[in-house]
Amino acid sequence: MFTTVLVANRGEIACRILRTLKEQGIRSVAIHHHVDRNAPHVALADQAVEIRGATPAAAYLDAAAIIEACRVTGAQAVHPGYGFLSENAGFAEAVAAAGLVFIGPDAGVMRLMGDKIRSREFARAAGVPVAPSVIREDDPAGFLDRAARIVGFPMLIKASAGGGGKGMKIVRSAGELAEAARIAAGEALRYFGDDRIYAERLIDRPRHVEVQVLGDGTGRVVHLGERDCSIQRRHQKIVEETPAPGLAPALRDAICRAAVDLASAANYRNAGTVEFVLAPDGAFYFLEMNTRLQVEHPVTEMVLGIDLVAEQLHIAAGGGLRFTQGDMMPEGHAIECRICAEEPQAGFRPATGRIGLLDLPRLPGLRIDGGIARGQEVTAAFDSMLAKIIVHGPDRATAAARLARALDETAILGVATNVDHLARILRHPAFLSGAVDTGFLDTHGADLALPETGPATAAGAVIAAALAHPVLRTLIRETPEPHGSIGFWRN
Repeated sequence: MFTTVLVANRGEIACRILRTLKEQGIRSVAIHHHVDRNAPHVALADQAVEIRGATPAAAYLDAAAIIEACRVTGAQAVHPGYGFLSENAGFAEAVAAAGLVFIGPDAGVMRLMGDKIRSREFARAAGVPVAPSVIREDDPAGFLDRAARIVGFPMLIKASAGGGGKGMKIVRSAGELAEAARIAAGEALRYFGDDRIYAERLIDRPRHVEVQVLGDGTGRVVHLGERDCSIQRRHQKIVEETPAPGLAPALRDAICRAAVDLASAANYRNAGTVEFVLAPDGAFYFLEMNTRLQVEHPVTEMVLGIDLVAEQLHIAAGGGLRFTQGDMMPEGHAIECRICAEEPQAGFRPATGRIGLLDLPRLPGLRIDGGIARGQEVTAAFDSMLAKIIVHGPDRATAAARLARALDETAILGVATNVDHLARILRHPAFLSGAVDTGFLDTHGADLALPETGPATAAGAVIAAALAHPVLRTLIRETPEPHGSIGFWRN
C-alpha cells in the first residue's frame, strides 16, 4: 500500500478522500489555489501545497504543477476525485510517466469511454443495448437524411466529446434538424475542440439508471448494484438513490449484467460507473461510462458497508478485487441530495456569497460529505455544489422522511441554496411513489416552487429561525458584558 497519496482536487470530494487516507494510515497531501488556503480540505491533509494559476480553476488543472507537488512531497500516487483532471487521459499518462500511480483506469480505457461515438460502438460489440443512432462522420453528406430515416423523431443530436448538456439538441421535426445539427457541432467545437456529432433516438420521459463497477484490469469485474439518478436540473443530478425504485428483479439483473459485460470487455481497472437510459416500456440503452468515482457513490457505500475509496486504493496498489459478486449483499435504502449554491426559483442560477452561518444536522443513519466552513467565500470560480447529505434507512419511505427532516434542520446563511427545494422534492407524492424520470422537475415545477412571500413574511421567517438557533438562545439568556464580569450589583 502507498505511504503518501496526493489528492488532486478540492471541496467535499477532497475531504472525503482525505478521511479515508487518514483511516488507512496513509499520509495525505492536498493542493490548493491561494483562494482556498483556508478551505477545510487544506486543514484536513497532513501537508498542503499551493498551486498557482491564472484562475483558481486553472490551478487545479495544472498537470505539471501537480506532478511536481508529488515529487516535492514524496507522494507515490494521485487520487483525482471527480471533475478537473479525473477523466483526462493525458494527465493519467503523465502521472505514469513520472513513475507515479494514477488511482483510476488506464489512459487507453479513459480515451475509449470518453469518446461517446467509440464507446457506443464498443458497447454494441460487447452485446450491450445501444439506442438506434447515426454518426455524421460516417456519411457527412447524407447525415441529415439518414438521421431522419433511421433514428426518427424525436431525436437527440449529441457531441461525441460532450457532457453536461453542451453540444446536445432535441429535435422533434425534420424542419428543425439542419439548424440543430449546425448549432450542436458549433457548441461541440467551442466547448470540447471536437465537432463530431451523432444522432440518437430520444427516449421521452426516461429514467437515468447507472451501475457501480469495480474491476482489476484483467477482465474480472463485480457490480455494486444500481443507482437511480433521474431527478436532474440542467442535465445534472441533484437526487440519487439505491436501489432504484420499482425495478423488477429480472430488469435489475439485466442492467447490472450489461454493465459488467462492458467493463469486462474493456479490461476495466478500478472504480467506474456505467450509465443507462431506461425507457417507460422497460427497454434500456447504454448512455456512457464515467471512468472515475461518482459524486453519488456514498449511497452505494451506505447500503453495502463498503468504502469505495479504500477499494480504489487497494486496486491501484496492485491488490486486485477483494470481493466476489456473491459478497454483495445490500441492506436497506439510501438517498443522497446535493446541496448547491443556487436559486431554484430563478432557473437554478448559481449563487455566490460568504457563509455566515453553517449548522448541519445530526441524525441517525445520516452522513454529510462537505467541504465548506463558516466564513468561507462561495465564488463563481468553481462548481456550485457545497455538500451532500446522505441518509440510510431500512426502506425507501423511511430514508426519504429522514432526509427531508435532515434538510429541514440544515441552516446555511450568507449564500442562497437549494436546501428547501430538495426537501419539497423528497415530500412530493410522485417522488414517494417512485414515479421519477428525468423530466420530474419540469412536470412538477409548479408544486415545487417556493410560495410567494412578501418582505415582511421573509423577514419574520429569518428572525424566527435566528431566535430558534441554540447559539443565539444561549447568548440571549446570558448577561452581556461588561455586566457579566462585574457580578451582582445594584445601582
